[in-house]
Amino acid sequence: MVRLTRIYTRTGDDGTTGLVDASRVSKADARLHAIGEVDEANCAIGLAVLPADDVIAEALRRIQHDLFDLGADLATPGRQDGALRIVPAQVARLEAEIDAMNARLDPLTSFVLPGGSPAAAALHLARAVTRRAERAAVAAGGLNPAALAYLNRLSDWLFVAARLANDAGALDVLWRPGATRSSD
Repeated sequence: MVRLTRIYTRTGDDGTTGLVDASRVSKADARLHAIGEVDEANCAIGLAVLPADDVIAEALRRIQHDLFDLGADLATPGRQDGALRIVPAQVARLEAEIDAMNARLDPLTSFVLPGGSPAAAALHLARAVTRRAERAAVAAGGLNPAALAYLNRLSDWLFVAARLANDAGALDVLWRPGATRSSD
């Protein structure tokens, strides 16, 4: 496991950081941008745990571990034996959980605005941040396809979990197209 005896190393003072293979890259590198976006998604999920019910909170904590794995995956350029990788089984688990949660919801009749309950609002924010992390990972290029699929599926998972947190969709705020246009 990881053992950190010092938090600062000063090795990044020149604007570079180290990857798993010991190579150094600019902190402005697209791969580092993607790692940072995944970290931010993980932080947003950490906030979403606070108002979540026990079942969703437990799942979110597991997802946080997956996102650390995903960050390690992103920090490992190329395919290396023994490297920690997101695997298709993790994507399949998210899909099965989405299907199980969605089975408890009525079908949508409109797009859903972020909000409703505090738990749902936090999950919607985590979903939006996860979508941004996915875009950054795609922009970085050359990454593990399962990691990209995981981010894509995770945003769907967060959306469905937000609907559940909104009293199984009863508190969903539905989009009303043109609702604020003047009547002129």
